Amino acid sequence: MHPPLTLHRHPMCAEIIEEFQKCHLDHPIGKFFGECTELKIKLDRCFRQEKSIKRKANFEQSKKLKERLQAMRKEAAEKSSEEKFMGA
Repeated sequence: MHPPLTLHRHPMCAEIIEEFQKCHLDHPIGKFFGECTELKIKLDRCFRQEKSIKRKANFEQSKKLKERLQAMRKEAAEKSSEEKFMGA
């Protein structure tokens, strides 16, 4: 099973998606007997590669966000400790 074959959601795999959909249109019965299997395999590989790239980008983005949050927490902790020191 594959995700919905919308071209705008899978720009990396657009060409293979078009070929796969064309194969299904050209072989309405043959598609059930493996006529489009090679394209399906290519499509699955492309989706895996696309997902891997997105996963890496999301991981890098989350690392930057975590670093920023830690810096903000550290700054807030330093501020509150200074206020306690000045108030005492």
